[in-house]
Formats: sequence, C-alpha cells, structure tokens
Amino acid sequence: MAFPRMAARGVLLPALAALCLCPSAAGQGSRPNVLFIAVDDLNTALGCYGHPVVRSPSIDRLAGRGVRFDRAYCQFPLCNPSRASFMTGRHPDTTSVLDNARHFRERLPDVITIPQHFARHGYATARVGKIYHYGVPGQIGTSGLDDAPSWQRVFNPRGMDREQQHLVLNFTPQIQLGGALSWLETEGVDQEQTDGIGATEVVRLLEEMRDRPFFLAAGFYRPHVPCVADRRYFDLYPPESIRLPDEPPGHLDAIPAAAFTGRAPNYGLDPAALRTFTRAYFASITFVDGQIARVLAALERMGLAERTVVVLFGDHGWLLGEHGQWQKMSLFEQSARVPLVAAGPGVTARGAACGRTVELVDLYPTLAELCGLPAPEGAEGASLAPLLRAPQAAWDRPAFTQVTRGQGAGRFQGRSLRTERYRYTEWAGGERGAELYDYRTDPRELRNRAGDPALAGEPETLHRLLRRGPGAPA
Repeated sequence: MAFPRMAARGVLLPALAALCLCPSAAGQGSRPNVLFIAVDDLNTALGCYGHPVVRSPSIDRLAGRGVRFDRAYCQFPLCNPSRASFMTGRHPDTTSVLDNARHFRERLPDVITIPQHFARHGYATARVGKIYHYGVPGQIGTSGLDDAPSWQRVFNPRGMDREQQHLVLNFTPQIQLGGALSWLETEGVDQEQTDGIGATEVVRLLEEMRDRPFFLAAGFYRPHVPCVADRRYFDLYPPESIRLPDEPPGHLDAIPAAAFTGRAPNYGLDPAALRTFTRAYFASITFVDGQIARVLAALERMGLAERTVVVLFGDHGWLLGEHGQWQKMSLFEQSARVPLVAAGPGVTARGAACGRTVELVDLYPTLAELCGLPAPEGAEGASLAPLLRAPQAAWDRPAFTQVTRGQGAGRFQGRSLRTERYRYTEWAGGERGAELYDYRTDPRELRNRAGDPALAGEPETLHRLLRRGPGAPA
C-alpha cells in the first residue's frame, strides 16, 4: 500500500533555543557531548548479542567501538516507571512511579534530571521523540508525560505509522493496540515513518548544536507495538526462519502464579500467528536500526564521533513467548534485561563485553563522570566508568528490578535481585511465592530452585540482600 508523504511535526521552545543553542560558550568546547539513544521496548534480539536471525548492523558497529553490557537490567519493566527511574537516577520506590499514569514530579518536585544536570553545567539540551513516557501509538506527536524543565528544545515527530493506525492488524483484539500483538507491513520510505522523521530532526540538531557541548536525547518508538515496518524489512525475515521458544513441558508448574501476567499462555494463539508477529518485531528492530545508522553516520560525517559519548539502550526488555509470556511487566530475564552499549570519550575498552550486573539507574552518574561533571546529588546508581575502561574490573553491585500485580487494596509487588550467578525473586515479600534460578546451569530460567535443599544457605543469603535493597554490595 502506498502512503502520502508526511510532514514532520514538532514543538520548539524558540526563546530558550536562541539563548541556549548559540555557538560555544567560553571554556566549554573541550567537554564531551552526549548522544542519548533510548529505543522503546527493545530486547537483546540483536546481532551483537548473538541473536542468530536479527539484523542490527548499526547497533553492532557501535558495540564494536565501545562496550556491550551483557547483564544490564531495567528497574521496572514498564515504560513510565523505567524512564522515570533512569532519568532521575532513582529507583522506583523513590520516584513512586509504578504505572504509566503518575509523573515523577508528584513525588519529587525538585529533582534534577540528567539533562537538567547537564544544562546547569553549560550544555545545550534537546529531546527528539520518546524519552519520558507517552502512550504508543495514541500519543505519538504529543509530549505525553514529558518533563518540560528537562529540555531547552523538544521535537515530537509524527509519521505515517500514526496516520495509518486504522490499518494495523491485531492478533489480540481484546487488548488495545499499545499493549497488543499488533503489526503492519507498509510500503514507502523510512523518512515518512515517525522514527524516520525523528532521525532527520536529530541529524539537523547535530548540525545546529555542533559548536558547543550538547546533551541530545533521541527516543525511537519501534519496536514498540504496533510493530510497523516497510516490506523491505519484512523480506529480510523469511517466515521459515522464525523460531518460537522450545521449552520443556511442565517447567511452569514450579513457578509462582504471580510470575505470569495473568493471560493464557501465548494468548491462546496458534504458532503460525505467533511466528508472524515475531517476524514483525524483528522487522521493526531492523527498521529502527536503519534510523540509528543515519544518526551515527551524521555524527561521523560532522567529526563529532570522537568527542561524543554515545549510549544506546532499551527502556526494558520484551518477551517473545518465553514461558508462554509476551511483552513486558515480567521479572523473567527477557523482560528485565536490556541491551546497553556505550562508546566514545572515556570508553577505552573497545569491542568488549562486560558481564557485570548493572542497572539503567547507573546511567546518570556514568554520564556525569565521563563528561567531567560533578556527581549528581541523590542519585542511587553507580558510575559504570570503571567498567568502560576495564569491563572485567571488580564489581559487587547486584541489579534490582520490581513489578506490580493486582489492583487497589489487592496490589502487591514482585522484587528481584540478580547477581552474576543467581536471580532471586519474592512475590509479596514471599507470601505469594519465590523464585531462584542459577544462571551458571540454567540461563533460560527453566528450573525454579527456591525450595531446593541442595543450594544450602544460598536462598537465605539472597533474601537478606534483597531486603537490604539497592546499593548493597553482593
């Protein structure tokens, strides 16, 4: 199907832009820039993470000149809580953001976010696309739950994927598009899509801001559902190349009911539909990788690559049928684990992989240190700068992830901690069950060993560490 060309739509703060995007301020020119790339609902189905099918050449190249974190985790596997957490450097219990409706400034009205911290030290700050939360696809083209104090300039792209929303195919019509297994194969050019329009604006801002230190945040929408991509990207994934998870029968029996999202396994869909949707998810990843390629090529062309810290990550993971589950809001590995790649000034280990357990909340202090800024006050993460120099350096911090279940008075939480060897989870403080997986022997989390006497005192040790909370050494 053919689509009309879409004009980019944005919101500009012209007065602040004129004040803050002028040529370089005295004494600021030697500071590194930051290109902060957040990809919505991106899991680790990437070539650089060893995926056998997915094509992600631009992200792979970025990893090749920097550090790839193999054990990076979000703090809450849902868009708004995760984004509020990493943008403030606080864990969800501090922000009190546990759903997609609450703004973090309700609890923390005076908190200084990452871009605010950079702006206070002479940086120009700008956002293109989704960095804070807003609903996809309904709020594409708006600012949603954005945080105005964070930016001097903002741009909200809106493309043909939003305009042609009525054409989307939904395998789970009982669920709204933003949470459904929904997809669309299109025809046209990338620059007509929301993410293509966003990439064009990021490139334009790089040109405009190149003469002074900048913090430029690029928020891409895909592969968030509905998964929309041109036919060319679908053609990269022949249907016969798509495989669903192969897991032993009965392995779910030992896992607490709270661990699941409450829906029937695989939504009750047949394997053909599940493979079709998975193909769309993969096509969307390759599409967005192509937009990231345009941005990174512009960075190189302008001579900015060697003086710009680039950090690229997913806001949380995404299940593709593991344990019969799809999407997010789960503490299983594929939902909590995120891709995280960093390159540029201060990243002296190139093409390296880091197996330490790290958190997205660590981004704030890391970027501050790499750019020579003071450590942010109140931030609860730890700088990853030592691991960017020596990925196998000593590191004793576990990663914490939490999620909610239930409604109203019946609401409760699941809390996980991950060390390099174990994932330990308690539901409602253990009242609704516990999980323990040994990644050394069970990286796919197929055997819950929470009640296994062979592990001796390990569950109690992990229980105490979980109760002590974030920041406690393993």
